[in-house]
Amino acid sequence: MSGFAWAAFAQNLAAAAGAALLVMLVTFLVALRKGVHRIVDVAWGLGFAAVALVSYAMSAGEGDGTLRLLVTVLTVVWGLRLAVHIGRRGRGHGEDPRYEAMLAKAPGSPALYALRKVYLLQGALVWLVSLPVQAGQYLSGPAGAWAWAGTAVWAVGLVFEAVGDAQLDRFKRNPENKGRIMDRGLWSWTRHPNYFGDFCVWWGLFLVVCADPVVAATTLVSPVVMSLLLTMGSGKALLERHMAGRQGYAEYRARTSGFVPRPPRRS
Repeated sequence: MSGFAWAAFAQNLAAAAGAALLVMLVTFLVALRKGVHRIVDVAWGLGFAAVALVSYAMSAGEGDGTLRLLVTVLTVVWGLRLAVHIGRRGRGHGEDPRYEAMLAKAPGSPALYALRKVYLLQGALVWLVSLPVQAGQYLSGPAGAWAWAGTAVWAVGLVFEAVGDAQLDRFKRNPENKGRIMDRGLWSWTRHPNYFGDFCVWWGLFLVVCADPVVAATTLVSPVVMSLLLTMGSGKALLERHMAGRQGYAEYRARTSGFVPRPPRRS
């Protein structure tokens, strides 16, 4: 594959940064009005969807039509599903304990501290992680084995994420499960089916651009950063520190994979 439109892609990088920034700034203003910063988690998925749509518009007449539509649809479907799920999950709740603890220690204005450490940081991460989505709009095509392999990996990820979230939601809504550890369904195969799903989604989107080795090398940082966030940053590592003291969690951890799904070990 050749003929990648590097000049147009450079302009897209600026437009995508503007889209991510706009989503986060609007969310920041809404959060100030509501008095809770947890809604920034909703903006995470919306930011990716916005970047994909802006990139699709910017790339008109540049890349292969099938690839442009493919990466846009995959990203928007993932982003909107995540945003809707997080929005429903947080409805009626107060501030997220993570943000509450962070802002309690903020030097100076908590609002400005949240703007720098949460909103602008997440906006920058949206821009960085979405590089394959942006680059995919400018591939000359045609859509081949790499694109369909990436779509398959993306689909596995979306299933793990959506089914895992639905199973956990049903578990929590049952009063009989209060105080218990969720260890059923996909949660018996991995302690983090939703994070594993995210992992597959972003490696799948990266695979789409692997038909062009130079573009793949340029955007490899994106799935690597997302993988580190999911396993060592604000995902798995942070949640497991929070869960460590829960009754039954040590036993659950001993028999269940920490990330990549596998059958549970015998007790």
